[in-house]
Amino acid sequence: MRIQKKRRKQGKTDYKLRLRLLKSDIPRIVIRKTNRYIIVQLVESNEARDKVISGVTSKDLLKQGWNEKFSGSLKSTPAGYLTGLLMAKKIKDEGKVILDLGMQKTIKGNKIYAVVKGLVDGGVNLNTGEGIFPSEERLNGEHLKPELKSIIKSVMEKLK
Repeated sequence: MRIQKKRRKQGKTDYKLRLRLLKSDIPRIVIRKTNRYIIVQLVESNEARDKVISGVTSKDLLKQGWNEKFSGSLKSTPAGYLTGLLMAKKIKDEGKVILDLGMQKTIKGNKIYAVVKGLVDGGVNLNTGEGIFPSEERLNGEHLKPELKSIIKSVMEKLK
């Protein structure tokens, strides 16, 4: 009987998917959610050793004009979109990249796909379909308080 590896049991690593990503020799965009932030990194692998080339968290939006008072909403859908735009601005000349979502749930219109939409709108070459992204109203924060909506618009103008 075969025993599962520790990280697979914990639900952290899909080894088949990781092997395919490593064999491609193409840099990958890694998107992770924490309880407070969204993390986006550009990662290269050399002999199964990952090296982070560039990274952005939604906490970096505070430097772009996001109000400190609303730091609790740095994991929202609009914050994810803006984090994706910020990362796209940072890695503009990278060429082709692969998306690495890991073992996260991929549900149509969730925060992860808001980050992907930000990356695509920022000019990163990703192979995605349009049907998976959140609606424009959610990306622009139309469902949030008017104060936060104006902050989102000002940060979006800075990044575009």
